[in-house]
Amino acid sequence: MRGSKGLLGIVLGLGAGLAFGAGGAVVKPLLESGWSPGAAVFARISVAALALIVPGLIALRFDLRPLWRARWTVLAYALIAVVGTQVAFYASIALIPVSTTLLIEYLAPVALVLLAWARQRRAPQAVVLVGSVLAIAGLVLVIGPGGGGLDVVGLLLAGVAMIGVCVYYVLGERADASVPPISLAASGFVVGAVVLGAAGFVGALPFTASFAEVPYFGTIAPWWVPVLTVGLVSTAFAYVAGISAIRLLGARLSSFLGLSEVIFAAIVAWFVLGEAIGPLQALGGLLILGGIVLVRFERPAGLPATALDVDLVPVPADVGHRRRRRRAAPPASPNVAPRV
Repeated sequence: MRGSKGLLGIVLGLGAGLAFGAGGAVVKPLLESGWSPGAAVFARISVAALALIVPGLIALRFDLRPLWRARWTVLAYALIAVVGTQVAFYASIALIPVSTTLLIEYLAPVALVLLAWARQRRAPQAVVLVGSVLAIAGLVLVIGPGGGGLDVVGLLLAGVAMIGVCVYYVLGERADASVPPISLAASGFVVGAVVLGAAGFVGALPFTASFAEVPYFGTIAPWWVPVLTVGLVSTAFAYVAGISAIRLLGARLSSFLGLSEVIFAAIVAWFVLGEAIGPLQALGGLLILGGIVLVRFERPAGLPATALDVDLVPVPADVGHRRRRRRAAPPASPNVAPRV
Protein backbone atom coordinates (compact mmCIF):
# COMPACT_ATOMS: atom_id res chain seq x y z
CA MET A 1 0.00 0.00 0.00
CA ARG A 2 2.81 2.41 0.83
CA GLY A 3 4.50 1.50 -2.44
CA SER A 4 1.33 2.38 -4.36
CA LYS A 5 1.03 5.70 -2.55
CA GLY A 6 4.65 6.47 -3.31
CA LEU A 7 4.14 5.81 -7.02
CA LEU A 8 0.99 7.95 -7.03
CA GLY A 9 2.87 10.73 -5.26
CA ILE A 10 5.67 10.65 -7.84
CA VAL A 11 3.17 10.78 -10.70
CA LEU A 12 1.34 13.71 -9.10
CA GLY A 13 4.62 15.51 -8.38
CA LEU A 14 5.77 15.14 -11.98
CA GLY A 15 2.34 16.20 -13.21
CA ALA A 16 2.54 19.34 -11.08
CA GLY A 17 6.05 20.02 -12.42
CA LEU A 18 4.80 19.71 -16.01
CA ALA A 19 1.84 22.01 -15.35
CA PHE A 20 3.98 24.61 -13.57
CA GLY A 21 6.67 24.41 -16.25
CA ALA A 22 4.20 24.94 -19.07
CA GLY A 23 2.86 28.06 -17.37
CA GLY A 24 5.83 30.18 -18.40
CA ALA A 25 5.36 29.50 -22.11
CA VAL A 26 1.63 30.27 -21.79
CA VAL A 27 2.05 33.52 -19.83
CA LYS A 28 4.95 34.89 -21.87
CA PRO A 29 2.77 36.08 -24.82
CA LEU A 30 0.52 37.90 -22.35
CA LEU A 31 3.46 39.73 -20.78
CA GLU A 32 4.82 40.62 -24.21
CA SER A 33 1.45 42.02 -25.27
CA GLY A 34 1.28 44.49 -22.38
CA TRP A 35 0.12 42.58 -19.30
CA SER A 36 1.84 43.61 -16.09
CA PRO A 37 3.13 40.83 -13.78
CA GLY A 38 0.60 41.80 -11.10
CA ALA A 39 -2.32 41.59 -13.53
CA ALA A 40 -1.12 38.23 -14.89
CA VAL A 41 -0.78 36.74 -11.39
CA PHE A 42 -4.18 38.13 -10.36
CA ALA A 43 -5.82 36.66 -13.47
CA ARG A 44 -4.36 33.17 -13.03
CA ILE A 45 -5.18 33.04 -9.30
CA SER A 46 -8.73 34.35 -9.84
CA VAL A 47 -9.44 31.75 -12.52
CA ALA A 48 -8.08 29.00 -10.27
CA ALA A 49 -10.18 30.26 -7.33
CA LEU A 50 -13.37 30.26 -9.42
CA ALA A 51 -12.59 26.77 -10.72
CA LEU A 52 -11.86 25.22 -7.32
CA ILE A 53 -14.19 26.96 -4.90
CA VAL A 54 -17.16 24.61 -5.48
CA PRO A 55 -15.07 21.37 -5.58
CA GLY A 56 -13.25 22.60 -2.47
CA LEU A 57 -16.54 23.09 -0.62
CA ILE A 58 -17.77 19.68 -1.78
CA ALA A 59 -14.57 18.06 -0.48
CA LEU A 60 -15.26 19.73 2.88
CA ARG A 61 -18.92 18.65 2.68
CA PHE A 62 -19.72 22.36 3.02
CA ASP A 63 -18.35 22.34 6.56
CA LEU A 64 -16.05 25.36 6.94
CA ARG A 65 -14.93 24.52 10.48
CA PRO A 66 -11.77 22.66 9.33
CA LEU A 67 -10.77 25.76 7.34
CA TRP A 68 -11.34 27.96 10.36
CA ARG A 69 -9.22 25.69 12.55
CA ALA A 70 -6.47 25.86 9.91
CA ARG A 71 -6.99 29.59 9.24
CA TRP A 72 -3.38 30.56 9.97
CA THR A 73 -2.09 27.85 7.66
CA VAL A 74 -4.49 29.00 4.93
CA LEU A 75 -3.46 32.63 5.41
CA ALA A 76 0.26 31.81 5.30
CA TYR A 77 -0.27 29.57 2.29
CA ALA A 78 -2.16 32.28 0.41
CA LEU A 79 0.08 35.23 1.23
CA ILE A 80 3.50 33.52 1.14
CA ALA A 81 3.29 30.33 -0.93
CA VAL A 82 0.93 31.67 -3.62
CA VAL A 83 0.97 35.48 -3.81
CA GLY A 84 4.40 36.17 -2.34
CA THR A 85 6.22 33.62 -4.48
CA GLN A 86 4.59 34.67 -7.75
CA VAL A 87 4.94 38.43 -7.25
CA ALA A 88 8.51 38.18 -5.94
CA PHE A 89 9.54 36.03 -8.91
CA TYR A 90 8.08 38.40 -11.52
CA ALA A 91 9.54 41.43 -9.75
CA SER A 92 12.95 39.76 -9.54
CA ILE A 93 13.19 38.89 -13.23
CA ALA A 94 12.54 42.55 -14.01
CA LEU A 95 15.81 43.44 -12.25
CA ILE A 96 18.16 40.49 -12.77
CA PRO A 97 18.50 37.75 -15.41
CA VAL A 98 15.76 35.12 -15.39
CA SER A 99 18.35 32.35 -15.10
CA THR A 100 19.76 33.87 -11.91
CA THR A 101 16.30 34.19 -10.37
CA LEU A 102 15.48 30.57 -11.23
CA LEU A 103 18.75 29.30 -9.78
CA ILE A 104 18.07 31.08 -6.49
CA GLU A 105 14.39 30.11 -6.36
CA TYR A 106 15.11 26.45 -7.02
CA LEU A 107 17.65 26.26 -4.23
CA ALA A 108 14.55 25.59 -2.09
CA PRO A 109 15.12 21.78 -1.89
CA VAL A 110 18.69 22.32 -0.67
CA ALA A 111 17.44 24.95 1.78
CA LEU A 112 14.99 22.42 3.20
CA VAL A 113 17.80 19.87 3.60
CA LEU A 114 19.95 22.44 5.43
CA LEU A 115 17.02 23.50 7.61
CA ALA A 116 16.37 19.90 8.66
CA TRP A 117 20.10 19.51 9.34
CA ALA A 118 20.09 22.55 11.62
CA ARG A 119 16.90 21.62 13.46
CA GLN A 120 17.69 17.93 13.99
CA ARG A 121 21.44 18.46 14.46
CA ARG A 122 22.02 15.36 12.37
CA ALA A 123 23.74 15.30 9.01
CA PRO A 124 21.54 14.17 6.09
CA GLN A 125 22.20 10.77 4.61
CA ALA A 126 24.86 10.52 1.93
CA VAL A 127 22.31 9.85 -0.83
CA VAL A 128 20.54 13.13 0.03
CA LEU A 129 23.76 15.15 -0.05
CA VAL A 130 24.92 13.60 -3.31
CA GLY A 131 21.44 14.01 -4.80
CA SER A 132 21.45 17.69 -3.80
CA VAL A 133 24.78 18.28 -5.50
CA LEU A 134 23.66 16.52 -8.67
CA ALA A 135 20.37 18.43 -8.76
CA ILE A 136 22.02 21.83 -8.35
CA ALA A 137 24.63 21.00 -11.00
CA GLY A 138 21.81 19.98 -13.31
CA LEU A 139 19.99 23.25 -12.62
CA VAL A 140 23.05 25.25 -13.61
CA LEU A 141 23.32 23.35 -16.89
CA VAL A 142 19.61 23.53 -17.75
CA ILE A 143 19.12 27.19 -16.90
CA GLY A 144 22.56 28.36 -17.97
CA PRO A 145 24.78 30.94 -16.32
CA GLY A 146 23.14 34.31 -15.80
CA GLY A 147 24.47 37.28 -17.67
CA GLY A 148 24.25 41.00 -16.95
CA GLY A 149 24.43 42.90 -13.68
CA LEU A 150 23.29 41.61 -10.34
CA ASP A 151 20.94 44.09 -8.67
CA VAL A 152 20.83 43.67 -4.89
CA VAL A 153 17.06 44.18 -4.73
CA GLY A 154 16.58 41.62 -7.49
CA LEU A 155 18.67 39.09 -5.59
CA LEU A 156 16.68 39.72 -2.41
CA LEU A 157 13.40 39.27 -4.28
CA ALA A 158 14.68 35.98 -5.72
CA GLY A 159 15.49 34.94 -2.15
CA VAL A 160 11.93 35.82 -1.11
CA ALA A 161 10.64 33.63 -3.94
CA MET A 162 12.83 30.76 -2.69
CA ILE A 163 11.44 31.17 0.84
CA GLY A 164 7.94 31.12 -0.60
CA VAL A 165 8.68 27.81 -2.35
CA CYS A 166 10.00 26.37 0.93
CA VAL A 167 6.83 27.50 2.73
CA TYR A 168 4.75 25.90 -0.02
CA TYR A 169 6.32 22.50 0.66
CA VAL A 170 6.39 22.77 4.45
CA LEU A 171 2.77 23.89 4.75
CA GLY A 172 1.67 21.28 2.24
CA GLU A 173 3.17 18.58 4.45
CA ARG A 174 2.05 19.94 7.83
CA ALA A 175 -1.42 21.16 6.90
CA ASP A 176 -4.32 19.75 8.88
CA ALA A 177 -5.30 16.41 7.34
CA SER A 178 -8.97 17.38 7.77
CA VAL A 179 -8.47 20.01 5.04
CA PRO A 180 -8.31 18.19 1.66
CA PRO A 181 -5.64 19.38 -0.80
CA ILE A 182 -8.25 20.83 -3.17
CA SER A 183 -9.84 22.79 -0.31
CA LEU A 184 -6.49 24.15 0.88
CA ALA A 185 -5.62 25.27 -2.65
CA ALA A 186 -9.06 26.81 -3.24
CA SER A 187 -9.03 28.78 0.01
CA GLY A 188 -5.49 29.96 -0.68
CA PHE A 189 -6.47 31.18 -4.14
CA VAL A 190 -9.57 32.99 -2.84
CA VAL A 191 -7.59 34.81 -0.15
CA GLY A 192 -4.76 35.51 -2.60
CA ALA A 193 -7.11 36.92 -5.25
CA VAL A 194 -8.74 39.22 -2.68
CA VAL A 195 -5.39 40.49 -1.45
CA LEU A 196 -4.00 41.03 -4.96
CA GLY A 197 -7.22 42.70 -6.11
CA ALA A 198 -7.10 45.08 -3.16
CA ALA A 199 -3.43 45.86 -3.85
CA GLY A 200 -4.23 46.64 -7.47
CA PHE A 201 -7.29 48.72 -6.55
CA VAL A 202 -5.32 51.04 -4.23
CA GLY A 203 -2.41 51.25 -6.68
CA ALA A 204 0.10 49.36 -4.54
CA LEU A 205 0.61 46.89 -7.40
CA PRO A 206 0.55 48.04 -11.04
CA PHE A 207 -2.29 46.46 -13.01
CA THR A 208 -2.19 46.79 -16.80
CA ALA A 209 -3.68 44.40 -19.33
CA SER A 210 -4.18 44.19 -23.08
CA PHE A 211 -7.24 42.47 -24.51
CA ALA A 212 -5.85 41.95 -27.98
CA GLU A 213 -5.20 38.58 -29.58
CA VAL A 214 -1.92 36.88 -28.66
CA PRO A 215 0.27 34.07 -30.08
CA TYR A 216 -0.80 30.74 -28.64
CA PHE A 217 0.80 27.36 -29.45
CA GLY A 218 1.68 28.33 -33.00
CA THR A 219 -1.58 30.15 -33.74
CA ILE A 220 -3.42 33.34 -32.72
CA ALA A 221 -6.02 33.22 -29.97
CA PRO A 222 -8.08 35.66 -27.86
CA TRP A 223 -6.42 36.87 -24.67
CA TRP A 224 -8.74 34.84 -22.45
CA VAL A 225 -7.58 31.51 -23.90
CA PRO A 226 -4.07 31.64 -22.36
CA VAL A 227 -5.56 33.16 -19.19
CA LEU A 228 -7.90 30.18 -18.80
CA THR A 229 -5.11 27.74 -19.65
CA VAL A 230 -2.66 29.11 -17.11
CA GLY A 231 -5.42 29.46 -14.49
CA LEU A 232 -6.90 25.99 -14.86
CA VAL A 233 -3.84 23.90 -15.75
CA SER A 234 -0.74 25.72 -14.48
CA THR A 235 -2.40 27.00 -11.30
CA ALA A 236 -5.48 25.06 -10.20
CA PHE A 237 -4.36 21.59 -11.26
CA ALA A 238 -0.68 22.24 -10.53
CA TYR A 239 -1.22 23.35 -6.92
CA VAL A 240 -3.72 20.61 -6.09
CA ALA A 241 -1.47 17.93 -7.58
CA GLY A 242 1.53 19.44 -5.82
CA ILE A 243 -0.16 19.47 -2.39
CA SER A 244 -1.35 15.89 -2.88
CA ALA A 245 2.18 14.79 -3.78
CA ILE A 246 3.61 16.54 -0.72
CA ARG A 247 1.20 14.73 1.59
CA LEU A 248 2.06 11.38 0.01
CA LEU A 249 5.84 11.82 -0.23
CA GLY A 250 6.80 14.48 2.29
CA ALA A 251 8.31 17.91 1.72
CA ARG A 252 11.87 16.80 0.94
CA LEU A 253 11.26 14.37 -1.92
CA SER A 254 8.44 16.52 -3.30
CA SER A 255 10.71 19.56 -3.41
CA PHE A 256 13.27 17.64 -5.47
CA LEU A 257 10.49 16.40 -7.76
CA GLY A 258 9.57 20.07 -8.15
CA LEU A 259 12.88 20.57 -9.94
CA SER A 260 11.33 18.70 -12.85
CA GLU A 261 9.49 21.96 -13.54
CA VAL A 262 12.73 23.36 -14.98
CA ILE A 263 13.09 20.37 -17.32
CA PHE A 264 9.47 20.53 -18.45
CA ALA A 265 9.71 24.30 -18.92
CA ALA A 266 12.65 23.83 -21.29
CA ILE A 267 10.83 21.08 -23.21
CA VAL A 268 7.61 23.11 -23.54
CA ALA A 269 9.57 26.20 -24.59
CA TRP A 270 11.29 24.05 -27.22
CA PHE A 271 8.00 22.88 -28.73
CA VAL A 272 5.94 26.05 -28.26
CA LEU A 273 8.43 28.91 -28.52
CA GLY A 274 11.08 27.25 -30.67
CA GLU A 275 13.79 27.56 -27.99
CA ALA A 276 15.95 24.53 -28.77
CA ILE A 277 17.46 22.36 -26.03
CA GLY A 278 21.23 22.06 -26.25
CA PRO A 279 23.42 19.12 -25.20
CA LEU A 280 24.33 20.77 -21.88
CA GLN A 281 20.67 21.30 -21.03
CA ALA A 282 19.94 17.66 -21.80
CA LEU A 283 22.82 16.61 -19.54
CA GLY A 284 21.52 18.92 -16.85
CA GLY A 285 18.09 17.30 -17.06
CA LEU A 286 19.67 13.87 -16.55
CA LEU A 287 21.59 15.16 -13.51
CA ILE A 288 18.38 16.54 -12.00
CA LEU A 289 16.64 13.21 -12.52
CA GLY A 290 19.63 11.44 -10.97
CA GLY A 291 19.41 13.71 -7.93
CA ILE A 292 15.70 12.97 -7.54
CA VAL A 293 16.34 9.22 -7.73
CA LEU A 294 19.05 9.41 -5.06
CA VAL A 295 16.83 11.37 -2.69
CA ARG A 296 14.10 8.77 -3.26
CA PHE A 297 16.49 6.16 -1.85
CA GLU A 298 16.72 7.92 1.51
CA ARG A 299 15.99 5.51 4.36
CA PRO A 300 13.55 6.38 7.14
CA ALA A 301 15.33 7.27 10.37
CA GLY A 302 16.40 4.20 12.30
CA LEU A 303 15.67 1.76 9.49
CA PRO A 304 18.59 -0.52 8.54
CA ALA A 305 19.66 -0.66 4.93
CA THR A 306 18.63 -4.31 4.64
CA ALA A 307 15.05 -3.47 5.64
CA LEU A 308 14.34 -0.86 2.99
CA ASP A 309 11.42 -2.71 1.43
CA VAL A 310 10.02 -4.50 4.49
CA ASP A 311 7.45 -1.77 5.15
CA LEU A 312 5.92 -2.33 1.70
CA VAL A 313 4.28 -5.55 2.99
CA PRO A 314 0.94 -4.89 4.72
CA VAL A 315 1.12 -5.86 8.41
CA PRO A 316 -1.93 -6.27 10.66
CA ALA A 317 -2.27 -3.36 13.04
CA ASP A 318 -2.28 -5.55 16.17
CA VAL A 319 0.93 -7.47 15.38
CA GLY A 320 3.17 -5.00 17.17
CA HIS A 321 0.85 -5.03 20.19
CA ARG A 322 0.88 -8.82 20.39
CA ARG A 323 4.69 -8.87 20.16
CA ARG A 324 5.05 -6.33 22.96
CA ARG A 325 2.60 -8.31 25.10
CA ARG A 326 4.61 -11.51 24.57
CA ARG A 327 7.85 -9.81 25.56
CA ALA A 328 6.24 -8.35 28.67
CA ALA A 329 4.53 -11.61 29.77
CA PRO A 330 6.16 -13.53 32.67
CA PRO A 331 7.66 -16.96 32.00
CA ALA A 332 5.06 -19.71 31.86
CA SER A 333 4.89 -22.16 34.76
CA PRO A 334 6.40 -25.56 33.92
CA ASN A 335 3.11 -27.19 34.93
CA VAL A 336 1.00 -24.98 32.66
CA ALA A 337 1.03 -25.24 28.86
CA PRO A 338 1.99 -21.91 27.28
CA ARG A 339 -0.73 -20.05 25.38
CA VAL A 340 0.09 -19.09 21.83
